[in-house]
Amino acid sequence: MPKSKYQNPWRERSKAEAIGWGVLQRINHTMVIRFLKCSTTSPISKTHLPFFSSLLLVASQEVMAVPEVNKELLGELEAMGFPVARATRALHFSGNDSLAAAVSWIIDHENDPDIDQMPSITVDIGIESPKPFQISEEMKKKAQELRNQARRRQEEEEKKREREREKNRIRAGKELLEAKQLMKKMNNGLMLAYWESEKEEQKRAREKLLKKLMEDKAERRSKLGLPPENPASVKTSLPVVLEKNSLFTKLDTKAEPLRECLRFLKKSHKNDDARVKRAFQTLLIYIRNVAKHPDEEKFRKIRFSNPAFQERVGSLTGGIEFLELCGFERTEDGEFLFLPQEKVDMAVLNSAGSVLNSAMTNPFFGVLSS
Repeated sequence: MPKSKYQNPWRERSKAEAIGWGVLQRINHTMVIRFLKCSTTSPISKTHLPFFSSLLLVASQEVMAVPEVNKELLGELEAMGFPVARATRALHFSGNDSLAAAVSWIIDHENDPDIDQMPSITVDIGIESPKPFQISEEMKKKAQELRNQARRRQEEEEKKREREREKNRIRAGKELLEAKQLMKKMNNGLMLAYWESEKEEQKRAREKLLKKLMEDKAERRSKLGLPPENPASVKTSLPVVLEKNSLFTKLDTKAEPLRECLRFLKKSHKNDDARVKRAFQTLLIYIRNVAKHPDEEKFRKIRFSNPAFQERVGSLTGGIEFLELCGFERTEDGEFLFLPQEKVDMAVLNSAGSVLNSAMTNPFFGVLSS
């Protein structure tokens, strides 16, 4: 019996074979589906009509597939030791042009979390779905929730970065404050050493005075015919000996000529304590002005003929000598005492100020000095 032109060519084929052939033709963009030409009145058509409808729905959706790459380049990348998925991914995203481009892409993206996942692309088989895709309210809420979560995560990360920046600012501020305190301590160390030196001088002066009193007492007992006092019952204190290399000894050596000059001035005018004290105060003013304003010449220049200077300092033995120890020099015409700016020594001026303060406040200053 001859075949009818409407006879179904898929009569002897199974349902699975029809699915495979139909999807394959759509993926390859072949628009021929021969079974659609079958008569809807034929027994095969009626039997497979639901199947053909489902086949159209499957074909109308997008299909994910592995992209095609250059097999030769893929083989070379595998020979170099790269996994198949990584090599395929590199060739696909680098343009599938050259081996060098693929290797560069692998180097640039070696830390990507999906570097070893096989790439996939969307394949549209060309038939639109009979039903449009509807976005439900639940999907909209889910998308909004995801956006909110991303925004909150970004805000939390920004707050965390801001806290780190604030911690760094606080740490830098503390380090700067510590550096300033250390500098201040170093600057105050010199003056502190001067004070310690003055304390030692006061202690030595008290010991000398005690020794002198004991000698006078022994002399009076001898004149009265009394036996000498038992030395064991007399409490004496030994002088404090500083180390030769200590900072106090060095500072005391620098200040000793200045101290000795003031002792000589006080001893030379021991019957006029008010005048001596006024001289010390005037000298301290001169020294302090130079230390505060070393660049101003008017504070480094003293006229000999100034009545106030002569009355307070110039007429006292040791007053001009003290200024010369501080760096002042007599001018060639003998009219001024002048301290050149290049000879201003802040250490000497600080020492002079310390010695003057001690001379005015220490009641034992210059007592029993040789």
